[in-house]
Amino acid sequence: MVMNAQEEFLKAYDSFADAIFRHCYFRVYQHEVAMDLMQQTFMNVWRYLIQGNRVDNIRALLYRTANNLVIDECRKKRENSSLEMLEEKGIEPSVQLKSSWEAKIDYDYLFPHLQSLEDEQRQVIIMRYIDDLSPKEIAAVIGETANVVSVRLHRAIEQLRKRLPSTYAFTI
Repeated sequence: MVMNAQEEFLKAYDSFADAIFRHCYFRVYQHEVAMDLMQQTFMNVWRYLIQGNRVDNIRALLYRTANNLVIDECRKKRENSSLEMLEEKGIEPSVQLKSSWEAKIDYDYLFPHLQSLEDEQRQVIIMRYIDDLSPKEIAAVIGETANVVSVRLHRAIEQLRKRLPSTYAFTI
């Protein structure tokens, strides 16, 4: 059975809205901005679908769209959003995370270390372990090969391991 654009969109919204919000939040660290970006992502994808465009992987399209909107947002601000600045502003990063992510790491402890990674490394870590995307799906979102994504993931994990004390049990 072939789904029409509206059915496909509604199914995608139900399936991916929370994940797209988390993806945006972990890039901009502001709840309202992340909500706006998530909503804009779905509006852009809706426009794309009603124009009659064919979509093979709507999840990848959503993440690519969200990723581009996040990049545009960051270019607008050009403000360093370090953990210290967030705390000075009274903003406490708190999001309901997936249980698989929570089981693997202690978010409160790891958050500052994630912030210290290069943008590309932080991006693939978030997409892999928070958004639960496969390397192939991440590759489709960021326009790289799955091999490049796997290498970035490996390097990012190694950087995290170097930054964490040897007593911290970090298993990914």
